[in-house]
Amino acid sequence: MIDTVSKTRFKARALEYFREVERTGLELIITDRGRPVVKLVPFVVEPGRALLALRESVVRYDAPTEPVEEEAWESLE
Repeated sequence: MIDTVSKTRFKARALEYFREVERTGLELIITDRGRPVVKLVPFVVEPGRALLALRESVVRYDAPTEPVEEEAWESLE
């Protein structure tokens, strides 16, 4: 169930609403004159999302088992 609250009421009790959303994990819709304007949702870490930017960024790699830059490795000396 999605709960709603007016902008005026939210402003007066914002910290209470933040804590409630954090505790319950439920969304809160903030309205302005009865019209939904903001959705307050709990933050969720999505580890896979960070990798989406890298998807298909490597076009070709000829030697996947070799170091990228052999000169940069101190152990080769």
